Amino acid sequence: MAGVTWRDDSENLASIIGQLTRDTVPTLWGQLQHWNPKTDQFEVSLQQVERVDSAGMVMLIHLLQHAKNRNCHIMLTFIPDQLKTLFKLSNIDEVFLDHIQSTEI
Repeated sequence: MAGVTWRDDSENLASIIGQLTRDTVPTLWGQLQHWNPKTDQFEVSLQQVERVDSAGMVMLIHLLQHAKNRNCHIMLTFIPDQLKTLFKLSNIDEVFLDHIQSTEI
């Protein structure tokens, strides 16, 4: 089974690496519930996410709320096409609207 990793790249940037799925989300969320951002703006890169399912999408919603509760605004970058499709199919594009930073590779 492939895993997922949260990597702190700097004080205001982190990357999620691997597969963000129902098999990996519980462990990652267990770690992130204790995450306390030190800035009011934080970027999370999804560039190295290989696969994402609906559980991964829901975890990202919880991550946005978790950060908001700590007065931090998260911007997601390098959104995988698979995740964009899930947003549309779930009709929750607007939840992420203010949290997606347009990026070009």
